[in-house]
Amino acid sequence: MTSIPVSVDAPADAVPSAVVPAEYADWRASRLSAVASATGNLSLVETRWLPAGVTAADALPAALEGLADTVTVTTLKRRNLDTGEPEEGLRFWDAASPAIRAFDTITAFDYDPDWVIEATFTPVAGDRTIPFEHIRDNGGSRELVVPGDIHFSRDGVDYSLSAFDDDGTLLLVFGDATNRSTDPATRTYSSGRFLFVQRADDAGFGDAGTVTLDFNRAFVPPCGFSVQYNCPLPPAQNRFAGNVAAGEREAVFSDGFDIYAL
Repeated sequence: MTSIPVSVDAPADAVPSAVVPAEYADWRASRLSAVASATGNLSLVETRWLPAGVTAADALPAALEGLADTVTVTTLKRRNLDTGEPEEGLRFWDAASPAIRAFDTITAFDYDPDWVIEATFTPVAGDRTIPFEHIRDNGGSRELVVPGDIHFSRDGVDYSLSAFDDDGTLLLVFGDATNRSTDPATRTYSSGRFLFVQRADDAGFGDAGTVTLDFNRAFVPPCGFSVQYNCPLPPAQNRFAGNVAAGEREAVFSDGFDIYAL
């Protein structure tokens, strides 16, 4: 792993450490670019769920009429929380959204190699699901496939975390004490953070073996950039009692902009 020096005069949130791995610096830069892209997290201005029996393909032509050149429309599906029936929707992304125009940066903790943790992934038979409460479901939960358990020990505490299958990648939704912090220097997005689980061996997805939890790459979930997302919340087993002082903290906007005031 190569490292690069960072000038002490560099903005603190551009590369949040004096010396960081080059791969991490690249990841930080790509995140800042991605969230502000034409279909990035900051550009989502509307999620429109369609009535039962109406397909996205049927609704799309009318939805496209009269839109600004900066707007892109995509389709999505989910199961209705009450009936379990599939429902379809449209998402509207605006490359000139108010959130993009006001976006400043994503604050982050200094890179800390101590938060790169090797863990053991133990698969379970079948498609086991675990209920994940979602931020906009008024306390309801959705069953997500969790194909195994992630085990590690830290500071004398044994952890067994649940990461769900996000299109072939394990996605860990976790919470910690920084979510509740009122200190601007340490607080993180209040609903928790996300982390993609990396394989540390040559095994395939779902196979038993070693995985890496690089909490320096923990990131603010999409709902931290737009109220149009419905993000899963950390289940009890994914909540740390102490601080996970690594990774992204929160999105910062200029001129008092507030995504919840839109």
